[in-house]
Amino acid sequence: MNNLKLESLLNDFLSPQLIKDYCPNGLQVEGKAEITKVITGVTACQALIDRAVAEGVDAILVHHGFFWKGEPAEIRGMKYRRIKALIENGINLYAYHLPLDVHAQVGNNVQLAQRLGLAVIGGLELGNPRSIAIYGELDTPLTGEEFAARIAMALQREPLHIGDNAPAKIKKVGWCTGGGQDYIELAVQQGCDAFISGEVSERTTHIARELGIHYFAAGHHATERYGVKALGEWLAQEHGIAVEFIDIDNPV
Repeated sequence: MNNLKLESLLNDFLSPQLIKDYCPNGLQVEGKAEITKVITGVTACQALIDRAVAEGVDAILVHHGFFWKGEPAEIRGMKYRRIKALIENGINLYAYHLPLDVHAQVGNNVQLAQRLGLAVIGGLELGNPRSIAIYGELDTPLTGEEFAARIAMALQREPLHIGDNAPAKIKKVGWCTGGGQDYIELAVQQGCDAFISGEVSERTTHIARELGIHYFAAGHHATERYGVKALGEWLAQEHGIAVEFIDIDNPV
């Protein structure tokens, strides 16, 4: 498949033009014109790029790419080595950030929901049809300890659980994968019993305790493995492209 056609397919599916983001979405580094195999992964780190070079693939598709708002513009050091390896080997780099978080089919949030047994109800940001944070419900209420165990089993990572002054049982849950900890107050306003994000800030503990909500920090990487993996599977199933998901270990 032509590399620009692949970008067009991804853009049509994810609609990045509808979301204000902190980085460019789409084809970030151009490589070979023809693509026969794609590697997917969470972050365009050197280890993932090296794997792509070793396997001779034509493209990398990630959630966390390059050129973030506020980062230094100079291409030097680590950024230079990454981009140099892509260009020298003709590897296209595609990245989709917030559009992949919020997508109703392959998005990080809905993929996490599937693994935790949560039925999606709607967005925490009222009036925003593409709310970054969402909420839903468990079929059967669980204690904080039971829900923590379910998260650990699903993500293969023990979550941080703050449960002081929180309800005895969890039914309604808000969540935002990755660095979504600051949506916790919206979750409280929407009447959630618990809130999940990937990252945690120092202030998040105090907010959870003082507002009486269960809080679970489940890992940025761990909560965002599944969107890009599902996107790659969609590409393979719907468009016949060879796709391999590579999970580069990250404990954070």
